[in-house]
Amino acid sequence: MRKRKRTRTTRAPRVAAALPVGLERGRGVMRDVSATGIFFETDARYSVGSPIRVALNLAMPWGRVMFRCDGRIVRVEPHDGHVGVAVQFTESSAGAKPAARKAARRKRRRSRLP
Repeated sequence: MRKRKRTRTTRAPRVAAALPVGLERGRGVMRDVSATGIFFETDARYSVGSPIRVALNLAMPWGRVMFRCDGRIVRVEPHDGHVGVAVQFTESSAGAKPAARKAARRKRRRSRLP
């Protein structure tokens, strides 16, 4: 039996990170992300071709920001005792958490003061 040589399909540069990911079926840990997708590990089972929604809660200089991304699962593989899931983004949105919005308003007010 011949092994197929794996071709790399990532079009955008990847950034490695070990950050928590919110999933509809629990939680996962992001291993890398790019402008076009994400790879994460989880204990939940997923199928190639299925739609998925992920949430990334990131600390930014101005406060915490929640990124919500819809995507399609393009690869599922065993990975270090868990399941590795590769997702291609189809849509995303970002929103500041309430504390971050308040901090941004305070910063804008301070910048307007004489």
